[in-house]
Amino acid sequence: MIKTPLFWNSRGVISTLLLPLSGLWSLAGIVRSFFAQQSHAELPVICVGNLTVGGTGKTPVVAYLYDWCVAAGHAPVILSRGYGGSTTKPLWVDPQIHESSVCGDEPLMLAEGRDVLVARDRVAGASTISARGLHDLILMDDGLQNPFLKKDLKIGVFDGSVGVGNGRVIPAGPLRASLGEGLTELDLALINGKDETGLAPTILQGLPVVHATLRADRAVIDELGDVPLLAFAGIGRPERFFVTVRQAGGNLVHWLAFADHHEYSQHDLTRLQEDAGRLGARLITTQKDWVRLPTEWRERIRFMPVTVELDDNNGLIEAVLAAISTPRKVADNG
Repeated sequence: MIKTPLFWNSRGVISTLLLPLSGLWSLAGIVRSFFAQQSHAELPVICVGNLTVGGTGKTPVVAYLYDWCVAAGHAPVILSRGYGGSTTKPLWVDPQIHESSVCGDEPLMLAEGRDVLVARDRVAGASTISARGLHDLILMDDGLQNPFLKKDLKIGVFDGSVGVGNGRVIPAGPLRASLGEGLTELDLALINGKDETGLAPTILQGLPVVHATLRADRAVIDELGDVPLLAFAGIGRPERFFVTVRQAGGNLVHWLAFADHHEYSQHDLTRLQEDAGRLGARLITTQKDWVRLPTEWRERIRFMPVTVELDDNNGLIEAVLAAISTPRKVADNG
């Protein structure tokens, strides 16, 4: 895993030199989509994803939608690829018996109180869910670029602080496909945090836009009081977590960033503990990082959960309800 390159935020020399490789990446995506045979799931599929590589706050949005659907009387299930996990067959995630190395960190985190199925083959995953007979709605965590499973609603999540970076495709920039192509695939855009790059009035013109904010669970910080904190994170944008700790009132004295989905070794954790000891600090991390820690370390390290708050959820909920109620084509998985 790599950290998000700084040059993805500007169109400098390195980014420009990588443009030929971006062209190859885009071509490969076009060819993949052209030859893909799209299948229709028996249940409505709502996909929450991002056009860029790196954290956008997508997972809390999936959790929000799941919890709202349950409160509204639906029986949703989350379908995830299980990035970073070793399982090769569809797997119902159980936090009591599974580790992140098996199912991935995000599914493990989402599975606390929620039904989550991990499947690298999303079509097979959708079929497994239908065969169970307990659900009426699939929330697909990531997979906007997956051409094999038909989506009834496609929600693109953006980080308001960075937008789409330099607007270029991997590896010259953070986009998974050309911006124009990606935007035409979306039904709705959700911007997490303040729109600092002008996404809504410029890039997202013509798309319904919902604004949201990630809120930290202040109870953890209140409990720790003024204790010095050493924060560490291995997520798409670690710096966002460090800012969140400060904004929640945490006495942050030091911080360390790791690559997204970083698997913490005993050496990493011993070093973190030693650094915290020298500073007289407590270790704190994200929930996504915490579920990747060895069991014996979880008792020594605190995590700070975050939830998403929508400025006005009417647009999002209306889109979800429309997707659920729209008559659907008979499933075709052949």
